[in-house]
Amino acid sequence: MRIATWNVNSIRTRFGRVVDWLVREDIDVLAMQEIKCRPDQFPLEAFENAGYQVEIHGLNQWNGVAIASRHEMTDVARGFTDMPGFGAPIKGQEDTQGTGPNGLPLEARALGVTVGDLRLWSLYVPNGRALEDPHLEYKLNWLEALRRDTEAWLDEDPELPLALMGDWNIAPLDGDMGDPSFTVGNSTHVSAPEREMFASFAPFVEDVVRPIVPEGYTFWDYKAGRFPKDEGMRIDFIMGSRAFADAVTGASIHRDERRGDAPSDHVPVVCDIDPSLLGGTFEDEYDRPMVF
Repeated sequence: MRIATWNVNSIRTRFGRVVDWLVREDIDVLAMQEIKCRPDQFPLEAFENAGYQVEIHGLNQWNGVAIASRHEMTDVARGFTDMPGFGAPIKGQEDTQGTGPNGLPLEARALGVTVGDLRLWSLYVPNGRALEDPHLEYKLNWLEALRRDTEAWLDEDPELPLALMGDWNIAPLDGDMGDPSFTVGNSTHVSAPEREMFASFAPFVEDVVRPIVPEGYTFWDYKAGRFPKDEGMRIDFIMGSRAFADAVTGASIHRDERRGDAPSDHVPVVCDIDPSLLGGTFEDEYDRPMVF
């Protein structure tokens, strides 16, 4: 079974290459970030024709997350407990957008589903923007709320195969930052508070890709020829609980998806799962023939 995450940077612009990649790479579940559309604008037909169902959480032309799966998705959650909000309400959605515990409007940045025994989240962590920007405090508060929830989920079920997948907007190690416009300790993505917050997840989830693929970036800015010069960042992660990590048999970063016509500035990150190592009921579900 293949599980992946990809910040697609506008699904309406890139759905053709995303669906092509899904089929070509035999992906079972894809967590997408920055879809930049409402559910009614999502190019659903292209995914359904390829054998995928899709859960979507998008509010407007900013942010937005989705999960495409060949298998049934249940227990869908749009947002997590105590997720803070930010900014002003979206015009026309003031009554439906909802507010966080800080009283500010909730953004479309988190989507959770259950696929068989797996609990999977697509996460688009706030950028932070700059060290002096209020968005950095929002980012840290958002991650703190996610960390608390992660701890609670695993306290309730220590054997839960949980994966937090997506664009974390943090380069946790010095080797993860190759963009010379960012300075360790003095720029967002590589500041001490952000790295400390990332590290605070360690008792609960771990990077399941790095042990297999220790080097490699997942994002290159469109500006200044960053990709040809390989001046990128490693900011997209699949963070798995112990039960999830124990079922991982392989991983890859698909760097070539940054090439070609109209690529996203991020590339897919993939892990391979052996369903027989999960126990429970998922192996039976996975063994059923797919209907296209």
